[in-house]
Amino acid sequence: MCDHPQVRPFFDRDTWTLTYIVFDSKTLDAVIIDPVWDYDPASSKLSQRAIKPVIEFAESQKLKVHFVLETHAHADHVSGAQLLRERWPAVKVGIGENIREVQKVFKTIYNFPDSFATDGSQFDILLNESKPLRAGSLEIKAIFTPGHTSACSTYLIGDAAFVGDAIFMPDYGTGRCDFPAGSADALYTSVHERLFKLPDATRVFVGHDYQPGGRALAFETTIKEQKEKNVQLKQQTTRDEFIRFRNNRDKTLSAPRLLLPSIQMNIDGGRLPQPESNGNPYLKIPLWSES
Repeated sequence: MCDHPQVRPFFDRDTWTLTYIVFDSKTLDAVIIDPVWDYDPASSKLSQRAIKPVIEFAESQKLKVHFVLETHAHADHVSGAQLLRERWPAVKVGIGENIREVQKVFKTIYNFPDSFATDGSQFDILLNESKPLRAGSLEIKAIFTPGHTSACSTYLIGDAAFVGDAIFMPDYGTGRCDFPAGSADALYTSVHERLFKLPDATRVFVGHDYQPGGRALAFETTIKEQKEKNVQLKQQTTRDEFIRFRNNRDKTLSAPRLLLPSIQMNIDGGRLPQPESNGNPYLKIPLWSES
């Protein structure tokens, strides 16, 4: 088993997203975490700009990609999972089993038909905490870390934790908690009782980097550094302090630019909507009016 996997990051500046290829340099076993499929809402066009370097690297290194793993159903980018499955048909797409909860919530929001399944069957693998997933010499342990969404998972691979949007680099803080079924209280528990229980030396790889103050890209930290320096949620931060801060801050935030296009595809395993009679797929966008 590989205790110290190699990690190759790919940064999509348009959505501030980090995609990771995690691999064993000896066996070449690999998994890909949180791939991006570029979507321009103005033209409603998709492109493969962000995914091409991921594919090129994997193929140049002759990696054996077993799984594409999603840390959650992203609200800020469309998943590139299905593009990777097209490239490598044997690859399986996995997500934490609590995706079912998110599917149920957003099925109602989008008024999807009864035929839309909310059992997670759109994904090949539903990870749970009791059974690690093996990808050759890599062992992936799911740690459920809800709060940003109710279905967020951290993936622990050797000494590396891929935390999605639970926590960011220490100078930026944590993920927002105001999406449907999100919870600042749940996120506090996830970080303090799950992530901060990992060894201090555990490498932490974040799902986004917003480069506060215009600093250079950063994506890797440690549990120790998070405990000591996270500007929103340190080891010493109390639950009440964090909940009050997070709730007040989230009230000031605008919805993510790609929220409505992204979620409806991402809860469906990253698939495009079914084509209509003219052969084109169409996104469904709810319309609300302010009172």
